[in-house]
Amino acid sequence: MTTVKAPEGHRQHTGGVVAAVRGSLQQLLAFGSLIVICAFFSIASPFFFSYGNFMAILFSTVVIGTLAIGTTFVIISGGIDLSIGTGMALSAVMSGVFLVRLGLPLALGVPLAILFGGLMGLVNGVNVAVLRIPPFIATLAMMLVAGGLALVLSDSTAIYFTDVPGYTDLSTGTLVPGLTIPNGVLILLAIAVVAAVLLRRSVLGRYTYSIGSNEEATALSGIDVRRWKIAIYTFAGLFTGLAGVLISARLGSAQPATGMGYELQAIAAVVIGGTSLSGGKGSIVGTLIGALIISVLNNGLQIMSIPQEWQNVILGGVILVAVYADRIRKPET
Repeated sequence: MTTVKAPEGHRQHTGGVVAAVRGSLQQLLAFGSLIVICAFFSIASPFFFSYGNFMAILFSTVVIGTLAIGTTFVIISGGIDLSIGTGMALSAVMSGVFLVRLGLPLALGVPLAILFGGLMGLVNGVNVAVLRIPPFIATLAMMLVAGGLALVLSDSTAIYFTDVPGYTDLSTGTLVPGLTIPNGVLILLAIAVVAAVLLRRSVLGRYTYSIGSNEEATALSGIDVRRWKIAIYTFAGLFTGLAGVLISARLGSAQPATGMGYELQAIAAVVIGGTSLSGGKGSIVGTLIGALIISVLNNGLQIMSIPQEWQNVILGGVILVAVYADRIRKPET
């Protein structure tokens, strides 16, 4: 009996369809988990399901979501970035340095603070791609450097934006009169759309997936992997800088120690949303769902007056479940 093999192109197309369907199912699973969590807290507390609390959840998602979107690119490429939390704090401090201490106009100081985040990402990319330092070690070192510089440049004290008109409106203001949605939420939605398009439709996105799926094969195909790794980390750093602007605008001050722990929540949001820690798979939509799950958990547990230490325990358990789920999926990818 003769066995007929499917053409190579057909097998590749079928594999792509299966991967796409699997990715959609993972997003649906994450979204279903979000609905279940919301339903639980709605039953547990009458204060949870209200418009005001819903807006509070969206507003609290802004910073985590912004960090997570940038981190999605890094993790899909097979890397990791532990410096985004303290990097965000340093970008916030730099925003204070530019706008308060140097007196630069808002239109110049804010972009410079965002670009400073990109500079940190550039350094991470060079360390990983050129010096070949493992991403975990390279970004861990940057985490310590950024945390130290944030304290040094701020003299270990908060920098207040009281004399910078319009700065806090970047996060807490409303773009459209009468619209109760804060600007920070609108910014998050806008950058999510841009990031999703870039991830799926641009050369940067295609190479991000390719490097994460098989870095050696990508290099053999003639692609300069080192250059694109640097570009990926630099691009992700811009989101770290933007998060620093948004959180300092929300607080009305640049707090040099405010970034601790944000990197874990952002990475957790990415993994919960279906992005594989082994690289090559993920989406911005899934990351947003993961960020919302983190925010809903934090919000719901606070409303139920769960002590902070138990909130950390529960969040840690959720991260473990998400990583274990990723390990289960790995042999199938």
